Amino acid sequence: MCGISGLFDTQGRRSFDPALAQRINDVQAHRGPDEADLYFEPGLMLGHRRLSVIDLATGQQPLFNADGTVGIVFNGEIYNFQSLRTELEALGHVFRTRSDTEVIVQAWMAWGPACVHRLRGMFAFAIWDQREQTLFMARDRMGVKPLHYALLPDGTMVFGSELKVITAHPGFERQIDPQAVEDYFALGYVPDPRCIYRQAHKLPPAHTLTWRRGQAGLPTPQPYWDVHFTLDNPISLADAEAELRERVRESVRLRMIADVPLGAFLSGGVDSSAVVATMAGLSKLPVRTCAIGFDDPQFNESAFAQMVADRYHTDHRLEIVQSDDFDLIDTLARLYDEPFADSSALPTYRVCQMARKHVTVALSGDGGDESLGGYRRYRMHLGEERARQSLPLGVRQSVFGPLGRWYPKADWAPRPLRAKTTFQALAMDSAEAYQHSMSRLRTEQRRALFSESFQQSLGGYQTVDLFRQHAAQANTDDPLALIQYLDYKTWLVGDINTKVDRAGMAHSLEVREPLMDHELIEWLATLPSSLKIQGGEGKYVFKKAFEPLLPHDVLYRPKMGFSVPLARWLRGPLAQRMSESVLSDRMLDSGYFQRDALERMVQGHLKGQADHSDALWALIMFDAFLRVSHQSA
Repeated sequence: MCGISGLFDTQGRRSFDPALAQRINDVQAHRGPDEADLYFEPGLMLGHRRLSVIDLATGQQPLFNADGTVGIVFNGEIYNFQSLRTELEALGHVFRTRSDTEVIVQAWMAWGPACVHRLRGMFAFAIWDQREQTLFMARDRMGVKPLHYALLPDGTMVFGSELKVITAHPGFERQIDPQAVEDYFALGYVPDPRCIYRQAHKLPPAHTLTWRRGQAGLPTPQPYWDVHFTLDNPISLADAEAELRERVRESVRLRMIADVPLGAFLSGGVDSSAVVATMAGLSKLPVRTCAIGFDDPQFNESAFAQMVADRYHTDHRLEIVQSDDFDLIDTLARLYDEPFADSSALPTYRVCQMARKHVTVALSGDGGDESLGGYRRYRMHLGEERARQSLPLGVRQSVFGPLGRWYPKADWAPRPLRAKTTFQALAMDSAEAYQHSMSRLRTEQRRALFSESFQQSLGGYQTVDLFRQHAAQANTDDPLALIQYLDYKTWLVGDINTKVDRAGMAHSLEVREPLMDHELIEWLATLPSSLKIQGGEGKYVFKKAFEPLLPHDVLYRPKMGFSVPLARWLRGPLAQRMSESVLSDRMLDSGYFQRDALERMVQGHLKGQADHSDALWALIMFDAFLRVSHQSA
């Protein structure tokens, strides 16, 4: 687990300034505090920051083949590297290290760009092939590891694990992309492949990018994998339970290979508990588990984590976070490089900070909700979808469209009376309805918030365009499979994986994700949706599979989520800071917002007239981004 960086003269062989190379590599020193190195040749620089996890003695990077013609900088882990090494040795390849990094180099020598199909893991890497004057970049299938790049006006390509590598280059132009701002306020993050800045890009998950020296313009990323929901597996429930347990066991076993202390997050939820139970069955020593609790009982899951820790006699560590732990706003703004509005980044940062005191590698339960139908919003969407399918779109638009506009927004009312959002969703197609349900600020809220000049700069673009684009590629008519696919392309990579990668790497902690193993996901995509949600119960087959291994109260309690009491914070200890931030000169002078809309939102929340906490947090984090980015420019 590391940080990578690089400079590539796409047209010639100019030399790069070593001081500049050192600077852009070191801005992500937190990703790799153990070692650092740079490689130079005319027209190329490869940089690396190392967090030593496997082959501590000889796994240094950049790493080259024996004759120095093929080199790599690599961030991540290849979990099947041992079996790949055996296969490559049988083909005559000779290894000088025990690292998974060298396996990628030899795989490139053997199979070229097709090597990515052989890799099972989380990864982002760049391979320089001197023979072909080619730089080849690749990112793992689920987007666990990040990779950013930009083509500068002088023909230099700069890339790095984090966006701060690119913004540290003096030739980079920090011009904000209006469409990224629209996406951010819709979703709370900037989705791939877009970055907050026009000139920068994220390499999408399951894509490669090939740069050949002398090639004009920006090459197009090429996909090498996708999730295909066949839903045609005739397996019985009992057999599905048994196979699911075994597949999770294999995925966990692969992720327990490390030459450093290893443990797991234990939130008390179904997914992390299942991972810990599986680890306990594989380990001869007590599993090291880490949990965060909150002093607010409404948000505290630590008792359920303790149940699992007691059952498996784990070496359990718990720290209680105060319910007003919001002093990390500027820290998070610097860490994420882009505006990022998921407030659970606060406790995620804290649990990674705590875990790093005891382990270097931690397994998580991330990805289970997306693959197994665990979110409450999935069940709500399926209910709405049944209504959508019963009436033509034109009828729904004429009936529910006006109701959605006229019905009052009643955040204060019991949930059955909060019908405005449901009426709005029933007047939409499936992709738009799901994007609507995922929005931090819904379309009408964004239109009311944004200035007229900013809305004109969007050129008609709306975030729903991205969802419709992905929906067109999903190749499924199944309502649950469609929104799972949309989450894989947007929420999982843009929010969950971004949040965990940056929080873990901030503390030089490697987080591994057994429930995002691509072979597991491929198999789950063959299971009928009725095995994932049944009788209103999400993750049905997963919970049935782990009934023998986990307490009933852990499996079947209401989902709590890793959240913080935002609404109360913003009316209490964070109220003044919220007002100062949302109504700061930076925000008012930015040109993005209507002042009266910002003021109404602040006052409406403070007076208890509406719960604008999600929108206000997004505005607070946007202001923090503007402030921090100005300071670092």
